[in-house]
Order: sequence, then structure tokens, then C-alpha cells
Amino acid sequence: MGTASSLVSPAGGEVIEDTYGAGGGEACEIPVEVKPKARLLRSSFRRGAAAAAAGAGPGSLPRGAGGGGLLGASFKSTGSSVPELEYAAAEYERLKKEYEIFRVSKNQELLSMGRREAKLDTENKRLRAELQALQKTYQKILREKESALEAKYQAMERAATFEHDRDKVKRQFKIFRETKENEIQDLLRAKRELESKLQRLQAQGIQVFDPGESDSDDNCTDVTAAGTQCEYWTGGALGSEPSIGSMIQLQQSFRGPEFAHSSIDVEGPFANVNRDDWDVAVASLLQVTPLFSHSLWSNTVRCYLIYTDETQPEVDLFLKDYSPKLKRMCETMGYFFHAIYFPIDLENQYLAVRKWEIEKSSLVILFIHLTLPSLLLEDCEEAFLKNTEGKPRLIYHRLEDGKVSSNSIQQLIDQVSNLNKTNKAKIIDHSGDPTEGVYKIYIYVEKIIKQDILGFENTDMETKDLGSEDSIPEEDGFGDVLWDIHDEQEQMETFQPASKSAHELGFDKYYQRLNDLVAAPAPIPPLLVSGGPGSGKSLLLSKWIQLQQKNSPNTLILSHFVGRPMSTSSEPSLIIKRLTLKLMQHSWSVSALTLDPAKLLEEFPRWLEKLSARHQGSIIIIIDSIDQVQQVEKHMKWLIDPLPVNVRVIVSVNVETCPPAWRLWPTLHLDPLNPKDAKSIIIAECHSMDIKLSKEQEKKLERHCRSATTCNALYVTLFGKVMARAGKAGNLDKILHQCFQCQDTISLYRLALRSIQESLANDMDKELMKQILCLINVSHNGVSESELMELYPELSWAVLTSLIHSLHKMCLLTYGCGLLKFQHLQAWETVRLEYMEDPTIISSYRQKLINYFTMQLSRDRVTWRSADELPWLFQQQGSKQKLHDCLLNLFVSQNLYKRGHFAELLSYWQFVGKDKSAMAAEYFDSLKQHEKNWEGEENMICLADLYETLGRFLRDLGLLSQAVVPLQRSLEIRETALDPDHPRVAQSLHQLASVYVQWKKFGNAEQLYKQALEIAENAYGAEHPHIARELEALATLYQKQNKYEQAEHFRKKSFKIRQKATRRKGNSYGFALLRRRALQLEELTLGKDTPDNARTLNELGVLYYLQNNLETADQFLKRSLEMRERVLGPDHPDCAQSLNNLAALCNEKKQYDKAEELYERALDIRRRALAPDHPSLAYTVKHLAILYKKMISLLFFRGNLTKLYLCMS
Repeated sequence: MGTASSLVSPAGGEVIEDTYGAGGGEACEIPVEVKPKARLLRSSFRRGAAAAAAGAGPGSLPRGAGGGGLLGASFKSTGSSVPELEYAAAEYERLKKEYEIFRVSKNQELLSMGRREAKLDTENKRLRAELQALQKTYQKILREKESALEAKYQAMERAATFEHDRDKVKRQFKIFRETKENEIQDLLRAKRELESKLQRLQAQGIQVFDPGESDSDDNCTDVTAAGTQCEYWTGGALGSEPSIGSMIQLQQSFRGPEFAHSSIDVEGPFANVNRDDWDVAVASLLQVTPLFSHSLWSNTVRCYLIYTDETQPEVDLFLKDYSPKLKRMCETMGYFFHAIYFPIDLENQYLAVRKWEIEKSSLVILFIHLTLPSLLLEDCEEAFLKNTEGKPRLIYHRLEDGKVSSNSIQQLIDQVSNLNKTNKAKIIDHSGDPTEGVYKIYIYVEKIIKQDILGFENTDMETKDLGSEDSIPEEDGFGDVLWDIHDEQEQMETFQPASKSAHELGFDKYYQRLNDLVAAPAPIPPLLVSGGPGSGKSLLLSKWIQLQQKNSPNTLILSHFVGRPMSTSSEPSLIIKRLTLKLMQHSWSVSALTLDPAKLLEEFPRWLEKLSARHQGSIIIIIDSIDQVQQVEKHMKWLIDPLPVNVRVIVSVNVETCPPAWRLWPTLHLDPLNPKDAKSIIIAECHSMDIKLSKEQEKKLERHCRSATTCNALYVTLFGKVMARAGKAGNLDKILHQCFQCQDTISLYRLALRSIQESLANDMDKELMKQILCLINVSHNGVSESELMELYPELSWAVLTSLIHSLHKMCLLTYGCGLLKFQHLQAWETVRLEYMEDPTIISSYRQKLINYFTMQLSRDRVTWRSADELPWLFQQQGSKQKLHDCLLNLFVSQNLYKRGHFAELLSYWQFVGKDKSAMAAEYFDSLKQHEKNWEGEENMICLADLYETLGRFLRDLGLLSQAVVPLQRSLEIRETALDPDHPRVAQSLHQLASVYVQWKKFGNAEQLYKQALEIAENAYGAEHPHIARELEALATLYQKQNKYEQAEHFRKKSFKIRQKATRRKGNSYGFALLRRRALQLEELTLGKDTPDNARTLNELGVLYYLQNNLETADQFLKRSLEMRERVLGPDHPDCAQSLNNLAALCNEKKQYDKAEELYERALDIRRRALAPDHPSLAYTVKHLAILYKKMISLLFFRGNLTKLYLCMS
């Protein structure tokens, strides 16, 4: 149907016949553009229908047959209705007005847009003018830069002239000095004649002069602790005065034995360490650190909170507002942060667990107000009054006007205040708003974490995002090496509990065999330590390493403990890379380390041979559970090659999984324990819990421990722990009977697991225990406590820590790098058999972890945990597409690569089915997409870092032509976003040049290296380690081109810079760790007078001397001397060592008179306490002689300068 207007003729008043043949009516004009309202039509239809009904007779026809229809009738009636037409006309007027208003508004908008366009044109002209002005300024700056460079070259020419003049003066002074040396020789000859006369008088019984003070020993050698000869200078007889060069050798060489030798314990960790060999100091200190407590080496900052009902608001505020900030701060530095607390209404339900948590804690905070409940007194005493390790402690005491704290609080505060500095307790008295008090606590806690716990020097450091390059350990100090501190922490935490274990398990008979291996003449193949699962191989090797470090500190031990299969510690390329880094740590070389697994296998033997030629003692490489390494025979083929003569290798394997080719090697097999030893270990474990077995039970136990499986070391240890737990619970007979039914370690583990589960309070806790164990089981490297708290929001710290405590006591779980892991492979297998026999269960738990870490990625939190776990879980699930998407998250790949997990990243791409070229193309496309979406300077800098990481990754893959493109793009972005002279630009130039070197485009590489060197010199100065890096790169480049003279020139300059930098702060690879260990050593020695602490203070003095921090070294050496005099007496030979070291320090500070007095005191003590031919006595005599010679030289030099001055006057 059309509109009503379609039925009306243009001429008014004409009648139009209805199409249905009905009679017509009078039509009115209706505006053509207006449609009739629906209600008008409906009323017309109704009226038309009524009229039709009224006029229809018996003979009328229906509408279809040509009679008058409804439609025609409706229009007839419409035409005759005047009011309705008036309504339509009014509607038309209204619409017309609305249209006019709309037209006017649009015209106004057009005018406004015109004015805006004119304004934008004006602004555009102004910006163009400014751009032209900036371009002129830029040209002016360029000209100024060129003039500055010209001035620089002129200054360099003047410097060269000055150096020429200086050399001339030096030659003249040398002639003058040689003349005076002849005069000194004459005086020394006269002195020797007098000494010979004095000796003759002494032979006649006249005690006039002690021959021990004579310096007439012409041998000029010294015997070190290792029995080697140390030549102090090359000038021949001791009586001859050394030249300038020989005097420098003298000053550099005598420091080692002087500062390290001890007549009681001559082989300390710093034996023969001098200031020019920082790497040895780092390695020596790292060999001492396993003796520290777990909290000092842990990757977790544990903050234990003790509070009362009165201070509940402060604790809630701390947990809500400040705990997340501290957690984020620790995450940016690669640490976990846990704020652990127990509800205050539990009385002593978790007493043992609370004590265990306090022992593990890094920091304890006590919140108190007016009263202190008695149930918290024991926790406070354990945390604050029994703080033997000197861990940081904090007391928040809220004061209130007109109210006095209880006697228990006052007594506790008085006791803490009266303790010495070793408690490290800070008391914060606060009155006022609790919010301000909690903020004070946060400030102190932040400072304690940064300075005391993590050992960072700058406590005001800003936290940075993990996605940024600055969050990755700095590479420049150690070439282009990418390394992961978590791997090292995991190894230390694996070694530490084993070395501290009180169980010897009859290992004495095996120690001698291992010692014979070290002493045997070369060449010999590796020694195979074999045994069944749980036979004690790791424990044996750990304890033997500890003995070797104590008895033979000159022996370099490189160890690696492999965890369960498929974990990071079993990755072969990471093992080889870690061992290679250990070798590089003891070398001066700064060569870049490849991440290609095949090339690593080629380079490792070369580094081993290089270091063996330099190292004075033996080098021992120990790899525990090597059979758990993936494709072990392929990746450990260097074991069958001939090794250097001073290198020994020890590997441990399970008997069943030992590679057949290795079975011909010399083997040390660990036998099961004999029944008597097994019985004594179990009884001793029961006695430790005050549980005594009856004679009948002991007989049954002895009959049970007769087979190889029941005398297995792990089985016996676990048996004792299960018995001790059962005796404490009061069901010893029942559990003993059940234990006798278990004939192997797995079945005994299952019994332990069920007993723990039965002891839990409710079904919810039992289900949580099952799920936690299953999650740890399916993870790659373990799960942290904070991750478990986020995965299970209903879980409380009280339940979680209690559960972990029980599982830890039963040898099921342990900590490694801040993560919960299984202590033994058998524990991992037990959980699989007990809870996860169905593969769908394993898949469901993996999916739970995948969902959690995926959610972390969606929050832009790409931590090392997400990068470690998520790709591996996708791989285990077989989800290729999800793994592919995860790898294209550029921050995940960057995190893996920058921590050196190159082979792992490559294996993921191989699993997806992408070759190297496809992988490179996808990464580049993903980066391009990011570049389109990112704006702002910070995002562009981050984008440049991603491009650089991609370029380095492709370079390591050997895709050199494809690596150039992202590196060039990184360079362009940094030049635009930062500045052409920014140090990051130099970094891009260096990386791009390294690609050209591998590509053998030496001309391009040389130009880029020189540009990088110029920028680095302008940014850092001429003696910064970054400069040494560029010089070393240029030296390597010239050596590849057979330009040996130029290569040697740059290498010497690089060596001198690194030598100076090393003297200032030590090798940057280990310096941060070294400083942290030094701070913790200091904590362990505060306030306790023992010979061991006095020795540690002496070694700390050595350490700070090596850092060129002479004032701090002086403080520690004086403290060591004072403590030794108090503990051992003033005439003890160890006091002579401290006097010797203080004298050498005074000598370094040119305080010769004071040094002479200290040397004479040391000589007097050693002469009375030691034999006449003791090396320590010879040390003191020789150093005193050296001092006298320097004093004589100084006197002659000053006298002749005075004469020269008088002559010139």
C-alpha cells in the first residue's frame, strides 16, 4: 500500500475512483510528503467498515466481486473529515519548524568548523616555524660539537707532548735513582758486615742481636701455605734495592700471604689472595657461604608478624596496604615476600610450627600496645632474646596518654634494649594515629629488606618493572654472558642441608677412596659413585665437598646437584653453561659465552684446560645424579675425553640407570647400611623426640632391617622419622606394625603420607593437602607459598605452614629457591602413585596452574616464575597453539633468554614445529604489531630492548642476516627516543657490531665498535669497565684480522682498566653477592667472642682490603686482634697474624713507624711461640725487612731531594 497522497489528483476537489470499483467520494488536498498517522487510518478503516455494513443489502456483492470495498469507503470518509485534515496541516507546520531549526544549527556548526580549520592552519604555520628554528639550532650544535672534537684532538696532541716530556724526566730520574741505589748497596754491604760480627758475638754467648731479624737471606723466596714458592722480586739478593718496576711487583705480590697466612690454620679461605685476583676471593667466599643459615641464602624474604588483640588494626592495615607493595618490590629483585601470621586465639595449638617459622624468618615484627598475652611470650623470647644469628627484628609499641604498658611488655623491651648489637632489634614507640605508625613500620621494613636482608648498598633504589632490561642482572661487568642467579641459589640450597646433616651413615670408609682419587697421578677417568635410589650418594658428596673445602682450600670444586627429571637443574645445556661460568669466574677473560648448546659443549673443555694451566691446585668437578640429565651420553661426552692433569671428575648414578659405556670406569659403590647401624639410626631419631623403644620392639626392628631395601639409607632415615612422629602422637605400636609391612621406600612414604593426612583436623584440610602435593608434583620447578595462597584464597597461613612443617619433617617437601619441592625422587613418585594414577587428574592439575599463570600474564606480570612454568606446562599438555601464543608474548621470551635459558626456549619452538627462519619471522611480525600500538618514550625504550633481545637471540641461532634488522631497528629507536650519545645507543652499536664480526664483515664492525667506544668514553669516562668491554671487542676483532700489534695494544688497555676497576670494587659478576655475604658474615660475628668469629673478622678485613676500603679493613682487623687477645691471650700466634695484617695495612697507608711497631710485636710473639724454621716466622722477618728497605729508600730519596733543592737554590 502507498500513502494516501498517491490516491489524490494534483487538482483539488476531483474524485478518484476506487480501484475496487466502489463509489467515489470528494477528495481533499493532502501534502504529498506527509504520511497519515496510523490512528487516522485506523479510524478511517473503522468508519468505512461501519458504513459498508449499514449500506449492504441482500443483493450486495462482496468486495472481491466488485462491490463497494472497505478501502474506498475509508478514503471517502477521510476526505470528508475536516478536523483530521487540520490536524495533518498542524503536524506539517511543526515538522517544518523543526527542519528550520535543524538547518540553522548545522549552518552554525559549519561556521564553527571553518573557524577551527583556520586556527589549525595558524598553529601549523607556527609549528613549522619552530621546527625550522630547531633545525637551525641543531646545525649550530653540530658545528659546536665538531669544534669541540677538534679541541679534543688538539688536547690529545698536547697530552702526547706532555707524555714525551714526562718520559724524558723519568729517564733522567732513573739515572739519578740508579746512582743512589749504588750508594745504598754500599751501605747494605756495610750493614751485612756488622750483622756478621754480631752473629759471631752471639755465637760466643753474647746476646746482642737476634739473627731472626736479619735480612741476609739471599734466597728471596717465601713458602706459602700450599708449599709453593713465591718470589717477591726478581732483583736477586734480598739486600739489593729493587728498581721501580720490581718495587711495583713487590707491592703487588706480598699482600697475599701477608693477609692470609695463619700459623694455626694456615689454609684459610683467602690463602694467597691479593688485590689483583678478585675472582679467587669471590670463589673462596662462595666456598664459605654454605655454612650460613638458610635465611641468609634463601630466595624468600619471610616477615613473621606477632600481634595482640589491641594491635589487630595495625596488622590488618599493614597486610592490606603495605604488604602488597613489599611483595612487588621483592618480585622486581627476583625474591618472594611472605608476610606470615597466626590467629591470636589458637593458644599453643601451633607452638612447634610457630617456632619453626621464627627460625626460618628473615624478619620478625612485634605489634604491642598495653598488654602481652602469656601465650605470645614464648614466641617473643624465641624471636628477640634467642636471636643467635643476629637477624633483623622490629618492635612496634603503640603508646597512649595516661595509660601504662603492662610489666611483661616493659620487661621485654628492657631485655631487648639491654642486649648488644647482635639482636638487631629496632623499637618504634608511636603515639597517635595507627595509620602513621604502620607507615613508619613500612619505611623501616623496606630499609631492612634492601639493606640488611638483600644487602643492597643503595636503600633508595627505585623498583623497576620486570619487563625492563634493568631488572635483569647487569651483563656488562662480565662480557655478554647471560646468567640466572636463581640457578645458583637453588644449587646452594641443595648443597646446604646435606652438608649440615648430622647423619654420617658410615661414610668414613668412602672418604679415603675419594681422597685417593684426588691424589692419584693423571690421567684417570671419572670416578663413578653408584648406588640404589636413596642410598646416600648426594649426602656423601656434600659432606666430602665440605671436608675438602676445609682441609684443601686451594682445591677448586665445581659441583652440580641434579634434581628430579624434567626440572631446570637437569637441563644439560644449563649445567654446562653454569660450570663454564664458574671457570670463567676464575679467569681474567671477558669473552662472550655462546648459548648454542653444541658450541657450549665445544667451549667447556677449552675453558677447563685454560684454567687448569693457571690454577695452582687441583680442580674437582662433581655432578650428582648425572643419570637424571636428559640425553646424558650425548651432552656429557666431554667426560670420556682426556682431561687436564690437575682435573678430577666425580659423578654419581643409580645402578639401574647408569649408561652402559660408563660401567667400565672406576666405581665406588655405596652398600646398604649394616643392620646394627640402621637400628642405631632409628633409635637415635626416636631418642631425639624423647621416645624410648622397648627391648621387644628393638628386637623386631633388628629382625626387620636385614634386606638391602630395608637397610637403604633413605628408608632407614624415613623409618626413624615415622616412628618418632608416631611416638609423639601416642600410637607407636600401631605404626611400628604398619612400618614392618613396608618393605621399600615408596611404601614407607605412602604410609607417612597417610599418617599425616589422618592427623589433619577436617576433610577440607585433607583435600587441600592432596591438591597442594599434586600441584607441586605437576609443576616444572615447584610452587611457592604465595602462589598457593593465591590459588586457594580460603587457605590460611596457619594451616599452610603447619602442613608444610609436617611434610618437611617426613622428608616429603623442602625449599629450593623459594619454591616448595620434593626432597627426594621417591617422594615425587609416591604422590603420583597415591593421588594421580589417572592421567586426566594430572592434566586437570596442570590446567589449574596454567590458568593461574595465564592470569598473571593478563595482569602484565611477566615474572621469572611465569616464564619458567607456563611454556613448560603447555608443552606437557601438548597444547601447541597455546604454547605458540605464549612464546609470542615477547616479555616471556625475553625473560627466558636474558636468564640464559636459550636451549629451553629453542626446544619450545621445536615442539611447536617452527624452524629458525619461521621463528624469526613470527617474532619480527609480533614486534611490528607492538610498535603500531605503543606510544610514549617509555614504551619505545622497552620496544628497543625487545628488538635488541630478538637480534641477540637470532645471532645465537646463527641467523646473522636476520639478526641485523631488529638490532638496527633497536638502534634507530634509541637514537630517536633517547639521544644519539646515550649509553644505550653504544650498547646497540656494540651488539650490531658483534653480528658483523660473526658475519666476517670486519670493516662495518670496526666502525661500529669505535662509535660505541667514543660514546661510552663521553658517558662514563676513560677508565670505566664499559670502556674495557669495547676495547676487548676491538682487540678480538683485530686478532681475527691477524692485526696482532693493534690487538695487543687494545687488550693491554682493556686489562689495565679492568684491573683498576677490580681493585676498586671487585669483579661485578660476583660483587653484589660478595658484598651481601660480607654483610652477613659481619652479622654472624657481632657480639660473640670465639676464635672462629675472630678469624672471620680477620678474613672480612682481608675482603675489605681487597676492595681498597682500607678504613673498614682497619676496623675489622682491629676487632679481630682485640677478640683474639680476649679469647686466646695476647701471646697467641693468631694474635701475631692480626698484628701482621694490621702492619701490612699501615704499610699500605704509608704509616711506616706504626707498621714497624706492629711487625716487631708480631715477630716477638712468633719467635717465642714457634719453631725457628716455621714459615710464619720467616714471613714476619721478610716483611719487616721489606719495610726497612722502603724506609731506607724513602730517607735517601728525601735527603737527595733536599740536596737537589739546595743546589738549585
